Amino acid sequence: MGKFGITEIVLILAVVLLLFGGKKIPELMKGLGSGINEFKKASKGEDEAHAASKKEQEVNEEKK
Repeated sequence: MGKFGITEIVLILAVVLLLFGGKKIPELMKGLGSGINEFKKASKGEDEAHAASKKEQEVNEEKK
């Protein structure tokens, strides 16, 4: 369970095509891609902010 074969993937793609139609799918994928890029940027921003605050703490400790 949990492994998808080629038959299952083709069936899922056919159902998606029937539900949304051929013209709507590129719009959905564009929105999905934009969401993923925004999430990556937000995650990277948090990492940089965390690194900056950690560096600031080290500088403050050196001053003491």
